[in-house]
Amino acid sequence: MVTAAGPAATVASSAVDARRWPDVARPPRASWLRTVIAERVVRRALARLALRVRLGEGETLGLGGPLMVVHDPHAFFRRIGTTGLIGFGESYMAGEWEADDLVGVLTVLAENAAVLVPAPLQRLRRVWALKRPDAQRNTPEGSRDNISHHYDLSNELFALFLDETLSYSSALFRGFPADASLLPAAQHRKIDRLLDEAKVGPGTRLLEIGTGWGELAIRAAARGASVDTVTLSREQLDLAEQRIRAAGMEDRVTVRLCDYRKVRGTYDAVVSVEMIEAVGEEFWPEYFTTLDGLLAPGGRIALQAITMPHDRLLASRTTHTWIGKYIFPGGLIPSVEVMEQLTTEHTSLRVVERDGFGPHYAQTLRLWRERFAEQEARVDALGFDATFRRMWTFYLAYSEAGFRSGYLDVQQMVLAREGTTR
Repeated sequence: MVTAAGPAATVASSAVDARRWPDVARPPRASWLRTVIAERVVRRALARLALRVRLGEGETLGLGGPLMVVHDPHAFFRRIGTTGLIGFGESYMAGEWEADDLVGVLTVLAENAAVLVPAPLQRLRRVWALKRPDAQRNTPEGSRDNISHHYDLSNELFALFLDETLSYSSALFRGFPADASLLPAAQHRKIDRLLDEAKVGPGTRLLEIGTGWGELAIRAAARGASVDTVTLSREQLDLAEQRIRAAGMEDRVTVRLCDYRKVRGTYDAVVSVEMIEAVGEEFWPEYFTTLDGLLAPGGRIALQAITMPHDRLLASRTTHTWIGKYIFPGGLIPSVEVMEQLTTEHTSLRVVERDGFGPHYAQTLRLWRERFAEQEARVDALGFDATFRRMWTFYLAYSEAGFRSGYLDVQQMVLAREGTTR
């Protein structure tokens, strides 16, 4: 049945800035049929999950578990019926549903992602699922816009929840549960292992694709390497250069605002941390052939990459997602299988080492999310509104749930040519 929105259903969406967040401020226009179908599908799915889902002032669905309170069921189902998971996230941004244990709720959903939509509707995915916008293609020009959308938000914003190393990728802990005081050492452990895998030492000519805020380049230079590092984020470049100068490494590190496809030269080692996710499926072959062409004989490439199961990649690779709309436009997480296939088909490189450590990313994201929650006043002071904070909270929780559930993993991979010594 279709539920009616109760008197208290119009919650926070009235407080959303419609100029800044037009698709959040009001539910989309939707056909009655799509809304009815969406409600039936979602009700059926929720009733079988280890959740409690309270719909307005009425019934509660689910088998028990973390509580999800849907204040405005009509808007909730209407959004999902129109834009699927984008609508699910926008409904949270609008305040139409809440959960005290947001990560717990999202983890249950992630654990069941492959079966939430009935098989007949899965087969019709190309009909009902929104397609990735052409405007988000990762051409050289498009990549600059896509990267700027996220990484040029504000260096000060990222500093509010990252640790002192400003490392925005999974740390590597000695044990769990991870403590915030141990995060800098865990980030250095991750960086050092990548540098070890690439055999970076005195005299190494190192290329880093994706500078971040410069921590890896600084640690590589401290080993005696000569580092070229490239980024598409002006904000990151400016702060990375400041940090490199403060570390006294400016004579060993060169930071350039440059697309990886425009890099020229030959390097003994290449390192790239969680950058392939921003490349886009269309350009994955070019990414790997570029790495192959830049690597000197006997060299090694160390990559850190978020991955998803191959079957889920195949099912969702053309779908426009909430993450793609609001957080990482143009992004797509690869699978281990597709990376191995691409290197085999398009390059002389082979994966010679691989290690997954997804639970470490769940812990890293938890620490970021907890610190972000503590910084509400400072986030506001930077000019970000409450809807942005809800969006960012949802993003961090959504990502943490992906790793907690095993839907996502993170890999450190070493690529080398056949015959290269280990």
